[in-house]
Amino acid sequence: MIRSEIVSFFSDFALRYIGIIIGKEKAYLIESRLNELSKSLGLNIEELYKRAKNNLTNELLNKLIDALTTNETYFFRDKIQFEALKRYVIPELIQKNSQKKRLRIWSCACSTGQEPYSIALLISEYFPELLNWHLEIIGSDISKKAIEYAKRGEFSQIEINRGLPARMLAKYFKQKGNKWVLDSRIKRLVRFVQVNLKNSFIQLGKFDLIFCRYVLIYFSDALKKDILNRL
Repeated sequence: MIRSEIVSFFSDFALRYIGIIIGKEKAYLIESRLNELSKSLGLNIEELYKRAKNNLTNELLNKLIDALTTNETYFFRDKIQFEALKRYVIPELIQKNSQKKRLRIWSCACSTGQEPYSIALLISEYFPELLNWHLEIIGSDISKKAIEYAKRGEFSQIEINRGLPARMLAKYFKQKGNKWVLDSRIKRLVRFVQVNLKNSFIQLGKFDLIFCRYVLIYFSDALKKDILNRL
């Protein structure tokens, strides 16, 4: 068990730099997430703590963010949400934006990319006319590691098995070794950027549709309100 001082430090770190709440009662969670990072750096957690406290470089900051954030995601997560998107939301947006033929969609905290890619797959499958519009799908996450993974558009069999319909796998993916590679035409529909929602994201501009339900649950009520007011 790690010292309470270290638990407090990284609990405060998560709140300060990421905005997420990891209560001090979850010492086991902090310890398990930092163990792997410590080993990869050739350190123990005590040494990692001292380095983070006294010499926090930008590289170490990104590694700690990667370690402390939750990257749970899968294709077409929450089928009701995507059914509503297909039946109601996108048809309404097509009607609303028919003159300017422009549609901007943002997937906040997209982790390794399955959500924005699911949106792109749904549009390609059911609304191909939008491919002739000025269509922008942005996927963002605070984790640099997750964004780099998402950009590759390559997924393991386990990731594919979580939510991706078999017909879409056959139509839009090709197997390469032990990975499934997404069709480049779908990959080009999505742009990935590293964004910390705790900070300003005004540079992204305005959107017609924003997906953010699976990130807000980790924030304090005050930060939730702040982010929602800025969306």
